Amino acid sequence: MRVALFVACFNDALFPGTGRAVTALLERLGHEVVFPADQTCCGQMHWTTGYHREAAGLARGFAEAFGGGDVIVTPSASCAATVRHAYPRIAEAAGDPGLADTARDLAVYELAEFLVDVLGVTDVGASFPHRVAYHPTCHSLRSLALGDRPLRLLRQVKGLELVELPAAGECCGFGGSFAMKNADVSVAMVADKVRHIRETSADVVCAVDNSCLAHIGGALSRLRGGVRVAHLAEILAGTEAT
Repeated sequence: MRVALFVACFNDALFPGTGRAVTALLERLGHEVVFPADQTCCGQMHWTTGYHREAAGLARGFAEAFGGGDVIVTPSASCAATVRHAYPRIAEAAGDPGLADTARDLAVYELAEFLVDVLGVTDVGASFPHRVAYHPTCHSLRSLALGDRPLRLLRQVKGLELVELPAAGECCGFGGSFAMKNADVSVAMVADKVRHIRETSADVVCAVDNSCLAHIGGALSRLRGGVRVAHLAEILAGTEAT
């Protein structure tokens, strides 16, 4: 299968290894991965902070970059949710029926749902000998309803010990601009999240959004407790050879 990788601008700027991991994983499973060079931001931040005209421009740019009919896979649940659920609203707000039609035709999948729902696989041949806690990010849990798909993938990873995270469904406090506009509340929320993570004695915290992992990882690093963060793609791309 030919797969178009939407790496997401946050990953492209700060976590390029995640995009490389997605590519390595999908190629290992026998698929062709292409990277549309014209891709930029999906417009999520602009839409959620009221910059609707700018969001419409970015949505049009996304449609132009990815409108070739390929299946689109992204290692960002929040961006997948934006394209799937917000683009029709963005098009309506902009009075752009053409964008609305194009948005409906875009086949965008978050990585875990692509693997489980489209490819029908849970064992991707990965190896990751660590104790791992999984944090379900808000967009993955509520907007995409990923459910246990990431957990089903993690349970099949050789050597990985999956531990239950208390209060897993609680927000980490990032929420994009929320962390900046409501810093005190955000810090309190991530403190709760980190406390629960440390209760598990996990070596690694995993999620499907690097934005949340950056927030959690920053709090963990200040405690110097030895717990690190890793995107699901990076765990699934791991093999005994690496």
